[in-house]
Amino acid sequence: MAKVNYQFEKRKKELARQKKNEEKRLRKLEKKNQEAGISAGQQPADGTVAENG
Repeated sequence: MAKVNYQFEKRKKELARQKKNEEKRLRKLEKKNQEAGISAGQQPADGTVAENG
């Protein structure tokens, strides 16, 4: 019977946790940017400037 490689399993778990945390951080950042843009009436996220008139 094959021996279990605990280090590999641990590393795999750590990478999955890091990936999940990074996705969560990006979602929070995106949500924060959307709320700031709507409430402050700032320029759109794509960098274009809205013209008055």
